[in-house]
Amino acid sequence: MAANTSKTARASVKAGQAKNGAGLNVLGEFKYLIPLNNGKHVYLRNLTDGRTLHLATGTDAFAEAIKALAEAGHGAKIKVELETLASTLPAEQGWDTTLKSLEEAGAFGELADAAA
Repeated sequence: MAANTSKTARASVKAGQAKNGAGLNVLGEFKYLIPLNNGKHVYLRNLTDGRTLHLATGTDAFAEAIKALAEAGHGAKIKVELETLASTLPAEQGWDTTLKSLEEAGAFGELADAAA
């Protein structure tokens, strides 16, 4: 680890690495999806390359980005986030439809096959 990182940052990373769990966990739970424009767009945080993408939820690019994250092992957490958005936000935002279209497109890979 770099010598110029703070003692708190090093302790946080070390504690996260010591936890017995899958995926990256830095200073708490990581949110992959930030809903925008009443569910029409989303910021998608990509842990694999560190980028945050601004995507329309009904596009192939969104489905491909979710698929790439699912293949990297983040699919279950993203699916839970989508289910949470569908249950907590107003129905007119269409998160249930977004989740269903991603499942039909096979964006979650084996997760969708196991549920069927």
